Amino acid sequence: MRIAVAGGTGTVGRHVVETARGRGHEVVVLSRSVGVDVLTGQGLDAGLRGADAVIDTVNATTLSTRKAVAFFERSTTQLLDAGARAGTGHHVTLSIVGIDGIDTSYYAGKLAQERLVAASAVPHTIARTSQFHEFAQQIARQTTLGPLTIVPKTLTRPVAAREVAEHLVMIAEGAPRGRVTDLIGPRDEVLADMVRRMYAERGIRRRVLEMRFPGAYGRGLASGALRGDGSAETATIGFDEWLRARPLAES
Repeated sequence: MRIAVAGGTGTVGRHVVETARGRGHEVVVLSRSVGVDVLTGQGLDAGLRGADAVIDTVNATTLSTRKAVAFFERSTTQLLDAGARAGTGHHVTLSIVGIDGIDTSYYAGKLAQERLVAASAVPHTIARTSQFHEFAQQIARQTTLGPLTIVPKTLTRPVAAREVAEHLVMIAEGAPRGRVTDLIGPRDEVLADMVRRMYAERGIRRRVLEMRFPGAYGRGLASGALRGDGSAETATIGFDEWLRARPLAES
């Protein structure tokens, strides 16, 4: 197959590219680093020409509801429109488990994205997964002030980005299915504990303070909704196993 990967240099996207190539597919990376902009549409028509499937892993780092919705609506509309022009047979969108009751902040953007994809005439699959193991590192980078890291109270069931990538590629190889079974990690976790174990693994001496964030966003993080439910498919790589096998350099 010829598979286009939007956000192909990101946390999940780079694993999608590697996995797809390893399975014998021709891969086209859609990212600004190669001259493709999903917000303006620049390079999309050329990138999707002849593509059998597109896997959308594009991401934005923002807690602003307005910015998140604007980003995901714009990028998704551009990808869907370009896919329709190219006659792409399968549009695969990566989303997040448990966000239906958290229609605010970043998750409002993902829900807006899902609605656009579901309403599109382009054949599609929406694949929800839980947060990634890499999320602990991302949060630590954003919330560390000197010797202190402040972590929002978050109940999660994290999954390795590589396993998410394998999941997405296998979906792209098949027929469009609308909404597929969620994918979650093998064990329940608390985000602050994940950050503490990450620091311990690296020999970093830094205090980790857990705080419940205010409003609907904070309630959603702390509710356990992001852990998914018993109907989900379960991945195999736990956080500690992932951490020992692939420690990340501190920035």
